[in-house]
Amino acid sequence: MPAAIHVSGLTKSYRRAPTPALLDVSLEINAGEIFGLIGPNGAGKTTFLGCLLGLLNPTEGSIRIDGSPPDAMAVRMVSGYLPERLQFDRWMTGRAFLAFQHCLARRPARDRDADVIRGLTRVGLEPARWDTPVKKYSRGMLQRLGMAQALVGDPKFVFLDEPASGVDPAGVLAFRDILTDLKQRGATVILNSHQLDQLERVCDRVAYIEAGKIKHVENLHDSEQGRRVLVVRWLAGDSAPSDETLATLLKAAGAEVLELAPGRARVAITDDARAAAVLRALVQAGVPVIEAAPELGRLEKFFRPEETKAKA
Repeated sequence: MPAAIHVSGLTKSYRRAPTPALLDVSLEINAGEIFGLIGPNGAGKTTFLGCLLGLLNPTEGSIRIDGSPPDAMAVRMVSGYLPERLQFDRWMTGRAFLAFQHCLARRPARDRDADVIRGLTRVGLEPARWDTPVKKYSRGMLQRLGMAQALVGDPKFVFLDEPASGVDPAGVLAFRDILTDLKQRGATVILNSHQLDQLERVCDRVAYIEAGKIKHVENLHDSEQGRRVLVVRWLAGDSAPSDETLATLLKAAGAEVLELAPGRARVAITDDARAAAVLRALVQAGVPVIEAAPELGRLEKFFRPEETKAKA
């Protein structure tokens, strides 16, 4: 997969700041990749996004997006951005705001009404709110509208800074579906978020940034480290199959049994097809399954002092 974004020796310093916000950062982000950014507050993530967007000038180093500087008009015409701190023309309605963004993006006027409706529907903003002034929107509604404007024109590059902040669970699921759709369409997405579980679900790779440096890049599809762990729970009772029977069922379904306990199992699987096979085998065997969910937390290790020291 070719690299779409090249960052070489990027350093960004601010006047009167005792240390650089970014220091000698080098990185390549592949075309069609969902790339996550994590790190403690003040680590330099938002500064890094600002440099990628061409809103901040590097003190040293270079950035190339599709071979051009990030502030090149050719790059900006195919980029979408959702900032962490949203600023809207609050007197406008949601529909009017998105139509205005559509105009600014130089999209065809003949498509404007249809594209606006499609955009507002895509992010799950209720139709009853489309013609309500933005000043009456809740934080979650503003976030949905911000996502809609970031996606105007189906951009090739999408930069998202805490996109799910203040969004309800339904919105989180809608945003996840949008990210999946963007990936399938071949868009390159850079995602800054503190919601580690969501990053684990959608990202291909995640960079851990601390004190202005990239300490580690985690490949979430790495076959050695990135196997998925599924936790399955069922009603325990006298009718439940024996551990030996359960282990045989799970292995036959293509899972590696990591742990078996009364009413609970942890298994390693390679993909969603294996997860479906595990559940199907248990149900067909009469096991009263009540819950099945991925065991998350792979990115949490970077925020544990002993782990981050080991990675530094």
